[in-house]
Amino acid sequence: MAVYQGKMYNLPFNMNTFYQLWQVKTPQEAKQKIMEQRQAIVRQPKNLEDQAISLVGRDVYNVLIKGYTEKQWGRSCRELPAEIIRRLPVRFTFDNNYFNDPYQGIPEGGYTSLITNLLEGVQCHLNVDFLKERETLSKLANNIVFTGPIDAFFDYCYGALEYRSVRFEKEVLDCENYQGVAVVNYTDRCVPYTRIIEHKHFEYGTQPKTVISREYPEEWKRGAEPYYPINDAKNSELYQKYERLAQELGNVHFCGRLATYKYYDMDRVVDEALSVVSKLNV
Repeated sequence: MAVYQGKMYNLPFNMNTFYQLWQVKTPQEAKQKIMEQRQAIVRQPKNLEDQAISLVGRDVYNVLIKGYTEKQWGRSCRELPAEIIRRLPVRFTFDNNYFNDPYQGIPEGGYTSLITNLLEGVQCHLNVDFLKERETLSKLANNIVFTGPIDAFFDYCYGALEYRSVRFEKEVLDCENYQGVAVVNYTDRCVPYTRIIEHKHFEYGTQPKTVISREYPEEWKRGAEPYYPINDAKNSELYQKYERLAQELGNVHFCGRLATYKYYDMDRVVDEALSVVSKLNV
């Protein structure tokens, strides 16, 4: 769900959203409304604002995209690449599912349980900085799968890639159900956080209390937790330089959001991991 100026809207964009905005009841009416509003974009979309308006019209852009996106990235939508918005589905059906995939869900017990089970029987060293212990640790295996920042691996020799970071503000509330859904986005620019997560709804928890997390986007600086790669032209060009260095290393394989400087949904993360393992033939 999304909240804008006190009103709630369904996400991702579908007929429920269009009815809430325009009171249209048929796909034809919704498409006509979007067609009227996208006529302002006469050129090939060059930035996120152009792309969003050409996809869903100016009203959806102003209410549900612009404020949230500019909070998230700390930049004007006109400065962000069009690719960021293309991954969001747009449906002309009354279907609120986030993805179009036939099977959707998260691992039972959450991702912590998944990772714990995957690592069962595997020797693990925690709280170790691989880059500081590189020489010693590299001798332990024939192949290395590196999932940290690719620019850090090469000691920032071409400069640092840019990211957005996130600060989480958690709160335990003395109620069973705070917002009725796992995620509510706050798309007003004046609201400092982008969304509130209510964790129990991922597994339909029955605890008498509930835990919520507010997410505050922040500028990333070296030493902070990098979350989202900024795939604009400048950073993409810089990443390509590091990628060429990575390709020269025969036994080091770069995998994941930080090492490949790409945004991944979790299904893509799993797919990428299986693909790397397949190539290594282990």
